[in-house]
Amino acid sequence: MTKDQVTLKLRGMSCASCANTIEDAIRSVPGVTQASVNFGAEQASVTYNSTQTDIAAIQAAVNAAGYAAQPVQEDGLAPEDDHEKRERQTENQQLTRKVWVSGSISTILVIGSLPAMTGLSIPFIPIWLHNPWLQLALTAPVLLWAGSSFFVNAWKALKRHTATMDTLVAIGTGTAYSYSLFPTLFPEWFTAQGLAPDVYYEAAAVIITLILLGRLLENRAKGQTSEAIRKLIGLQARTARVIRDEREVDVPIAEVVLNDLILVRPGEKIPVDGEIIEGGSTIDEAMVTGESVPVKKQVGDQVIGATINKTGSFKFRATRVGKDTFLAQIVKLVQQAQGSKAPIQRLADQVTGWFVPVVIGIAIATFILWYNVMGNVTMALITTVGVLIIACPCALGLATPTSIMVGTGKGAENGILIKGAESLEQAHKLQTIILDKTGTITQGKPTVTDFVTVGGTANQNELRLLSLAAAIERNSEHPLAEAVVQYAQAQGAELTDVQEFDAVAGSGVQATVSDQRVQIGTHRWLLELGIETSGLRSQSEQLEYLGKTVIWLAINGRVEAIIGIADAVKPSSADAIRALQKMGLEVVMLTGDNQRTANVIAREVGIKRVLAEVRPDQKAATIETIQAEGKVVAMVGDGINDAPALAQADVGLAIGTGTDVAIAASDITLILGDLNGIVTAIQLSRATMRNIRQNLFFAFIYNVAGIPIAAGILYPVFGWLLSPIIAGAAMAFSSVSVVSNALRLRNFKLKGQA
Repeated sequence: MTKDQVTLKLRGMSCASCANTIEDAIRSVPGVTQASVNFGAEQASVTYNSTQTDIAAIQAAVNAAGYAAQPVQEDGLAPEDDHEKRERQTENQQLTRKVWVSGSISTILVIGSLPAMTGLSIPFIPIWLHNPWLQLALTAPVLLWAGSSFFVNAWKALKRHTATMDTLVAIGTGTAYSYSLFPTLFPEWFTAQGLAPDVYYEAAAVIITLILLGRLLENRAKGQTSEAIRKLIGLQARTARVIRDEREVDVPIAEVVLNDLILVRPGEKIPVDGEIIEGGSTIDEAMVTGESVPVKKQVGDQVIGATINKTGSFKFRATRVGKDTFLAQIVKLVQQAQGSKAPIQRLADQVTGWFVPVVIGIAIATFILWYNVMGNVTMALITTVGVLIIACPCALGLATPTSIMVGTGKGAENGILIKGAESLEQAHKLQTIILDKTGTITQGKPTVTDFVTVGGTANQNELRLLSLAAAIERNSEHPLAEAVVQYAQAQGAELTDVQEFDAVAGSGVQATVSDQRVQIGTHRWLLELGIETSGLRSQSEQLEYLGKTVIWLAINGRVEAIIGIADAVKPSSADAIRALQKMGLEVVMLTGDNQRTANVIAREVGIKRVLAEVRPDQKAATIETIQAEGKVVAMVGDGINDAPALAQADVGLAIGTGTDVAIAASDITLILGDLNGIVTAIQLSRATMRNIRQNLFFAFIYNVAGIPIAAGILYPVFGWLLSPIIAGAAMAFSSVSVVSNALRLRNFKLKGQA
């Protein structure tokens, strides 16, 4: 099966019920395997079988449901963001104009209605302002122009046999306006029936105005939730100084191609990713890594597009351009995360699925109850309209996605890439953090410190043995192998070709070199091969007590030397581990190194539980064993051999300085490679989930309390009814308050960053 993914930008949604409608429409397309619509982000993330359907068919399904969809650009760095910004600005300008016009008319209507509402004669208010025909004429443009979208969308929903928030608003304001028409046209009939010919034009107009104002404020607030994406996109350079035909030419960044030679001067932004081939400098990478200290770069080092060159000038070769650049990948990951759904949102989705029909049912029951009990059509009308207007599924629909959008964006600003809402939610439940040793707790740059042969340091065979060891290690990708090769070359050893090379995962490597069978690896492996090791056992133990990793060299079945390798602990590791433990988390070291060396490193950084001598193929099973203890587990690693364990863990965190395979298998990527990023990621997850719970509590309580009050539950005790105007104001600002609460996450203080 060929699976493709697409992110669609949606238009026309007015509430969470719309999101559910679109989601159902997309899922009904044959070939679609997964669809998630995010009301807060106004996006749909769709996974589909490209042999059965395509993007056009998915768009057609959205259009048929009464909405519009447009694929999001893959690189996320195109002018599309400017286009989206202009669209939002245009929409806000239209809403602002409608709010001002309808607000002005509503003010006149309310002033004219004050004598009737208060029962008092107010001298400065002319009686003609309360003329029902004048109020009818003034209210018409509010409903037919300013509030037209509510009625149009309600009609579209009716044709689809669904109901949305627009349905509630249209029924509520339409009922108030339509009812008012009868006393206006037939006041004598009402008087003859003993009914006051009251009109409620001002209620319809004010409700429309307040809801439009709420939507305007909500739009502006929702725009701020995408601020992180805009900041990231704004980081990119606009042009690049490319060397072509031995001339320096300034070209738009979109015209830079792979292997272009690019010149960067002090103070300029680096346009794309690449490798320095001439010169050097210090570079400010804070905008993509969160690291505030400029990093020194020289020939052979990698540079990241959008970072700022500080002091020197240099030339570099473009290695990644367009949608493949590091910045573009960050933007893509953040967009995917912001468009995803957290498991906690499922409850809200279930509620909004039946919310509107239930509210309409409650409104009908309210009218029948009060009309039959009190025989008062006015009371029945007020309570019915109040129920329809105060009910708001939007607050429920926005509670989770807005917090997720702000939380993932905040992480991206500080070098923490969270792939999805589920990962962000899961991180706050973590109980155990498992850390790989090499490259995670330590620098990942091991160096040889000791080379001990059976004959001692004066052994004339030392250089020959070193040559044999380096010749075989040259064929291995392990960091320890690289350290041996570099040491041997520094000593002047000559490296010859090998035959019959074989790597034994987690144990060592072996091959034939110059007709000699050479094995180099762990002590345990040599014992398994039946090779006697007692001759260097005491020297090996001394090195291990110093926290060094020891690898053994055997020639033709006989131990000839041991190599001591040290990998310095990262300066931040001990502090980060203490911070994790203070947060109530168990921290475990997982390593393929021997127990004695692992214990030394563990003591240095304050780790109490050590799982040593674990082969790469056993790491995932080890994670599974700890999960079987009932623990929610995170795995932190940086190597290719960590990928299965990262995938097995409840949350996989990859050190961003590690391999692409590890990053691809992880749920969260720490770009900087600093363990303090783990602390920050968990703190951010906890803060986001706390924010979501606050939002959901407010949204549920608002509806649970608001609907009964609007229905008149307090009237028998206090003789008080909720005005539809107050209900409209409450509904308008419920969504705004939820989004505003989510935006507080932007002030979250990230701890543990350098």
